Amino acid sequence: MNIHEYQAKELLAKAGIAVPAGYPALNVEEAVAAAKKLPGPLWVVKAQIHAGGRGKGKYKELPAEAKGGVRLAKSLEEVEANAREMLGNTLVTIQTGESGKQVNRLYVTDGVDIAKEYYLALLVDRASGRVAMVVSTEGGMSIEDVAHDTPEKITTLTIDPAQGFQPHHGREVAYALKLTGETNKAAQKLARQLYDAFLATDCSMLEINPLVETVDGKLLVLDAKMSFDSNAMYRHPDIEALRDETEEDPAEVEASKSDLAYIKLDGNIGCMVNGAGLAMATMDIIKLNGAFPANFLDVGGGASKEKVTAAFKIILSDPAVEGILVNIFGGIMKCDIIADGIVAAAKEVNLSVPLVVRLEGTNVEQGKAILASSGLAIVPANDLGDAARKIVAEVKKAA
Repeated sequence: MNIHEYQAKELLAKAGIAVPAGYPALNVEEAVAAAKKLPGPLWVVKAQIHAGGRGKGKYKELPAEAKGGVRLAKSLEEVEANAREMLGNTLVTIQTGESGKQVNRLYVTDGVDIAKEYYLALLVDRASGRVAMVVSTEGGMSIEDVAHDTPEKITTLTIDPAQGFQPHHGREVAYALKLTGETNKAAQKLARQLYDAFLATDCSMLEINPLVETVDGKLLVLDAKMSFDSNAMYRHPDIEALRDETEEDPAEVEASKSDLAYIKLDGNIGCMVNGAGLAMATMDIIKLNGAFPANFLDVGGGASKEKVTAAFKIILSDPAVEGILVNIFGGIMKCDIIADGIVAAAKEVNLSVPLVVRLEGTNVEQGKAILASSGLAIVPANDLGDAARKIVAEVKKAA
């Protein structure tokens, strides 16, 4: 689960981490009111979308010169003009893709006199099973270029959660940032605070870009991005309440309501599978046969008719879907129950694209009999390879 920058900063501020003063705004009037609460005379007006690269972004509906999801304003009139131009328009960044994201809220913050910009992030390193802290002296809007062109300027250290954050980790961070004196000590303290906040909130990613050193030698979190382990949100109802569903794919939001694991992809073959590993294998074999999956969808180990129907509706909500492959292994789940669900769902949604079904496991013969007697144009498959070949052929035939 992702949250907005202003929400992330509020969480960090609660952890005692220094952030510039700022206020969110949902309309132009609120943006101007937010600026009036701040001392000025320099304000920053920031688009709040779940994507990075906002500073270099551009708007679909505006002239090419109207760039930037992060803008400086030197007067209340400029705050108002920027807010009016940004709100309601679609910001396209390197992370949003060509479709972009509509700007529905802003964050107006106090301006900061910056002496130097740094980069600091924490994430879960699956390879080592540790928390990785990534640090660079080259913070700011071009961090992606730094990672690509000069990776030696990026330092990564890993922290064993069993041992926790140790003083030497803080020293390594400060050394990597080339800081001295009081700023060095401040960086060590900040690194520990960020690590503690990362663990306490079940974070999966915490990115500070830029972390800035002000002209008077203080460290401030100028921008923050936080993502959380969705499976742990039952422990954090206060964080779960920050979820902004308008920033998410509507089909993925609907899937979460039915307890379905769904991720939209760019292909044309819809997939409905039980089990994440089997779903990954299904997508791989579709590609092996020359087509591309339209989604990842795991119905889980105990799907009901209602859940299967919901899965079909979600798959078919994607206009790119030209065929569906159902691949079910009946362990806990019985194949006859799944077959009943498939038949009911196909009838309810008036299925009009090719459907190939491969069943295996508990009550498989009963399941196949239900599909065969349904009167629907369901193509049975003997195994996964057979299923992939058949769905690709059916889609080509229907094209």
